[in-house]
Amino acid sequence: MTMLTAKLASGAQGEVQDQLLLVFELRQKRLFFAALVSGEEVALKLPRGATLRGGDLLLASDGRVIEVIAAAERVVHVECSTPSELARVAYHLGNRHVPVQVGDGFLRIGENHVLEEMLRGLGAELTIIEAPFEPESGAYAAGAHAQADHSAIRSGRIHEFGGSQRSDE
Repeated sequence: MTMLTAKLASGAQGEVQDQLLLVFELRQKRLFFAALVSGEEVALKLPRGATLRGGDLLLASDGRVIEVIAAAERVVHVECSTPSELARVAYHLGNRHVPVQVGDGFLRIGENHVLEEMLRGLGAELTIIEAPFEPESGAYAAGAHAQADHSAIRSGRIHEFGGSQRSDE
């Protein structure tokens, strides 16, 4: 069975030979079996902490390059009547450490009836849609949005203090 064991560096080029269509929940796992778009069965054995994003490239044990595709899934599309109301909703979701996709004038979360009720109570308009779910990766995740000190992001260091957050260093 073909193994997918490494994510190619961001910006890496390669001729894509197949695709792997995955919902967000699976793109967070490091060990599992899946089928490529071609139907071929593969095993993923990725390093700890690797979250796959749509467009990521994986290296197969036979040297092929496989592209990750973010599959459409049921998500809650959240809109508000003003930017400040949307910011307030985002604040409350952030307090609950919920994966949130941030778009131009909207947020998206996975279906969750408790959170949906909270959002309605905050005045948000909710629509259940089918769309790829690409939530924010977090402030300290590798590959997070552009930062002045990229080495601090990769090593988990807090910018202000320069110290490590990891207890194993």
